[in-house]
Amino acid sequence: AATTTFRSWSSRSAKRAIWRVCFRAKVFRPSSRPAPRQNTKQRKPIMAKYDKSDIDRRMQGAVESLKGDLSGLRPGRANPSLLDPDVVEVFGAMMPLAQVATVNAPEPRMLSVQVWDKANVTAVEKGIAKPNLGLNPIVDGQPLRLPMPDLTEERRKDLAKLAGEYGEKAKIAIRNVRRDGMEALKEDEKKKEISEDDRKRSEDDVQKMTDKHVGEVDDAVAKKEQEILTQ
Repeated sequence: AATTTFRSWSSRSAKRAIWRVCFRAKVFRPSSRPAPRQNTKQRKPIMAKYDKSDIDRRMQGAVESLKGDLSGLRPGRANPSLLDPDVVEVFGAMMPLAQVATVNAPEPRMLSVQVWDKANVTAVEKGIAKPNLGLNPIVDGQPLRLPMPDLTEERRKDLAKLAGEYGEKAKIAIRNVRRDGMEALKEDEKKKEISEDDRKRSEDDVQKMTDKHVGEVDDAVAKKEQEILTQ
């Protein structure tokens, strides 16, 4: 009986020893689990909103658009670009004439406006009429005819006035771009992307670009007015 008891106690002691060894090995050995992945992806830096080249490009675009409008003001001659600035109300929305009709000059003193959708003929007629310039469309079915009026002294003055109006619209567009540039600079300074000195220097650049392009507008308008009044 004593021998049996001793063996039983020895067996239990051995099991406890083995258990302690296994437990310690499990607790203290380095974990075999992979270490959690660290987020190594870097945050994208906040980009400054102000872009000098974009400001200059947009201002230059306003000047080029003006030159296109002025090219249509050819005294006494029919030129399809004369109607490029025109917009018409179609289905409750204002759309450029070029998106609803085709304009041609079949004769030196006649424009033809081919409306694509017959339902838009009346809207196009209203949109292209310029009574102050003597431009009154004649509806001839789906196409419209637009005879060029005689080039009187009064009409020359009206055309010169229209050139000035085109110039004012271009200046407004340039000043709107200037405003966008100034606001972008203030936002960049607020976000600590640029310093106060950087903002002031860039504001000077924006103003110089504005003055330059406004000067180009004035030159283009003056040249066109001289052409209209003397040729």
